[in-house]
Amino acid sequence: MDEHRAFEIRPGTGDDLFMIAGVLVDTWRTTFGGLLSDAYLGGMSREEQAIRHARRMGVPGVSYLVAIEPVAGDVVGFANFGPPRGRVPPDIHELYALYIRKEYQKAGIGTALVRATAVHCAGQGATSLFAWVLAGNPNRQFYERLGARAVETSRIGLGDQSYEQVAYLWKDIGALIGKADGQP
Repeated sequence: MDEHRAFEIRPGTGDDLFMIAGVLVDTWRTTFGGLLSDAYLGGMSREEQAIRHARRMGVPGVSYLVAIEPVAGDVVGFANFGPPRGRVPPDIHELYALYIRKEYQKAGIGTALVRATAVHCAGQGATSLFAWVLAGNPNRQFYERLGARAVETSRIGLGDQSYEQVAYLWKDIGALIGKADGQP
């Protein structure tokens, strides 16, 4: 993939749901193969994910941003974010999901989506941002390069197995917004 190819970041809509679901399913299969069970990954479907994300789009305060490939107009990545789940102060928002198709990774799309998420969350009164990431995720260093720090661990059930996850926190959302692409 040409790392200098332009892409558009815009709010995600209901019209994007099937493409968002495709990015999620394909990315989980390419990223988490060998980490998560084959049965779990094979059982994921675009239809179920589209329904899940349609419900999520209807939750007050929850937002989506999508990265659009300029030639075909396809969604190649997305971020989903909003108010924190669980017992977290309301001025800390949560990045629920960030997925970029494998062939578009390392092109600045993830950084652009995280920074656009931070701008949106700051506009909603957030002073910090965090994301839960599977401990075995081979892309964890991405969050660290953007200045996030591991602050907590917990377990998450996926299918019939439990996996460790790590909470990454950007304590100062303003610093995240001001960072140059990919620079700590």
